[in-house]
Amino acid sequence: MRITHLPTGTIVQCQNERSQFSNKATAMKILQSKLAELSARKRQDEIDKVNGLKREIAWGSQIRSYTFHPYNLIKDHRTAYETGNVGPVMDGYIDEFVKNYLHFLKSSN
Repeated sequence: MRITHLPTGTIVQCQNERSQFSNKATAMKILQSKLAELSARKRQDEIDKVNGLKREIAWGSQIRSYTFHPYNLIKDHRTAYETGNVGPVMDGYIDEFVKNYLHFLKSSN
C-alpha cells in the first residue's frame, strides 16, 4: 500500500501484512505521524525565527548597570553612555538613554 499526501508531497508505503486493509491502516498512521512531525518542525522554525533575536541571559549581558553605593552611576553598556544623575532616571526619565541608543543604531547602520 502506497499513500501520497498531495499538499505536502509526503509518500508512505507499507507492505507488512497480507491484508491490504491492514497495510492501509498502518500507512495512514505513519502518514499522520509524519504530518504531525512536519507541522511541529514548521511551528518550531517560526518560534526560532521570532526568538532568534534573544540572547542568553548571563552575567555581563545586561543592557544597563545601576550603581548606588559608593557612588551614583548608571551606565548603558550598548552605547557607553553614563550618568551620575540617578534620581530622575529612577523616576522614569530615560530620554538621554533613548536618544543615545537611537544615535547608536543610526551610526551602526
